[in-house]
Amino acid sequence: MHEGRTGKPLSAKHWVWIALLGAAGWAFTVPVRENYFEISKQLEILNALFRELNIHYVDEIQPGALMETGIESMVSSLDPYTVYYPESRVEDLRFMTTGEYGGVGATIYEINGALTVTDMLPGYPAERGGLRIGDVITFVDGRDIRELDEQFALDLLDGATGSTLTLRVERFGQTEPLDFTFTREKIEVPAVPYSGLVADSVGYIAFSRFTRGGAAEVRLAYKQLKDSLGIKALVLDLRSNGGGLLHEAVALVNLFIDKDLPVVDTRGKDPGRDQHYKTMGPAFDGEIPLAVLIDGQSASASEIVAGTLQDYDRAVIVGQQSFGKGLVQQTKDLAYGTRLKVTVSKYYTPSGRCIQRLDYGAGDDHGQAIPDSLIKTFTTRNGRTVRDGQGIDPDVEVPLEEMSYVHLGLLDEGIFFDFGTQWAATHDTLVLDGWELSEADWEAFVAFAEERPLAYRSETQERFEALKEEARKERLFDADSTAFVALERLVKPDVRRDLERFKDELVESLEHELVSRMQPMEVYYRWSQQEDAELNQALELLQTGAYEAVLAGPGK
Repeated sequence: MHEGRTGKPLSAKHWVWIALLGAAGWAFTVPVRENYFEISKQLEILNALFRELNIHYVDEIQPGALMETGIESMVSSLDPYTVYYPESRVEDLRFMTTGEYGGVGATIYEINGALTVTDMLPGYPAERGGLRIGDVITFVDGRDIRELDEQFALDLLDGATGSTLTLRVERFGQTEPLDFTFTREKIEVPAVPYSGLVADSVGYIAFSRFTRGGAAEVRLAYKQLKDSLGIKALVLDLRSNGGGLLHEAVALVNLFIDKDLPVVDTRGKDPGRDQHYKTMGPAFDGEIPLAVLIDGQSASASEIVAGTLQDYDRAVIVGQQSFGKGLVQQTKDLAYGTRLKVTVSKYYTPSGRCIQRLDYGAGDDHGQAIPDSLIKTFTTRNGRTVRDGQGIDPDVEVPLEEMSYVHLGLLDEGIFFDFGTQWAATHDTLVLDGWELSEADWEAFVAFAEERPLAYRSETQERFEALKEEARKERLFDADSTAFVALERLVKPDVRRDLERFKDELVESLEHELVSRMQPMEVYYRWSQQEDAELNQALELLQTGAYEAVLAGPGK
């Protein structure tokens, strides 16, 4: 419970008045008469409930954990982007906005119930100290983490720069655990993980996150490409970029369009707090032909960049329809080092469209799709038609190949990753010149998958089981059980048969897993671009002159 300066608990009414009169001017934007009684009433109820639970519940309760559960339930009923951060997780929020944290430079996820190293940043303590992708962490600073909550265990890995971290790991092929000692460093995750030349005079920049300074990283990468390689066209890759800081999106757009042009408006329930963002300086390069790659995971700030460049006909957008997140969040300091990330407004691109796909206004935390009847059309500077309410539609769509149920199941169960760990442990190098997965490696993968619990189940099998159940009820099964047995033999999973049936797509995924393990990131990027359908489409547009035709308005 909060306490005032006298040490006495503050009543619910005191907290209402503090909220109404002191919270950043909120009292001046909320209809106080309409809200005061209801807010006061609900706080009184919460205060009484919390007191009675603490006094009467049969077992000892943990007030902090109980209140945190209530808060998280409260914010989760609004939208997925309004999030409460207790003091223990505030560092996560800082990482989201800055791309920096105190650690060893290893990416760790829970795979099959174990905390596993899945990636490492080059040049940081984890890589320098000999940690490997696939290592399973069992002890952190002498503490067995195998039975701990995943988030709690992960929190133990981060800490102050200069502090010491000891890990015990289990490694495939090693009979004894391995011990490592690291000194934590300030880890800076690059916003531009790769840039380079992808074709004659065409540069490529992968942009992964809108953290502080991200636009400056793009500017630097572009300058290096232009100065050293003389590029005459550029591909900006925003695929799987989930967004970040709005002002970085404005700065990134400003690299390619001139000063004093509208980029984005944000509008909330209080018109007095609406914001209008414009470019602040001259374009770094307002002429170079530009293609922007997007996909279904390009969201928020990525959509601001893609949508604004599309509205000005400054870039051709290539790929698949984007995620559709047109909501803006701000972070607010709360008591005792906690913070709240709260949705405060929607954003609108220069043409006037809001690309938000789901409506959370009815108290549905899953959201409802914007109905087609409410979708509006707008025009770009050249008069091309664009729409709101469903993300950014690419100017040139590249259909996404549908992944088979077998492929999805193997990915979900980490079978590609685990085979990669085993393969990397027995291979010192992978020479890329003309390399492709050998038949022996494919057979080893199939045998590996056969030894694992079944990772997939087809929709055909699900429906057959339902059909068989209904046939038994209606006494049709016994009338001709032979037909059902034959069909069951066909739909029943057979790992070797099923993997062979989808071999082409599985081999491609397996090759990506092995190359990413055995080669530096820059080499992997260059290798993976050979079969990149969206990138190849962008290159064709930029190199054949079709770029201008796509951006031309009606009748031009």
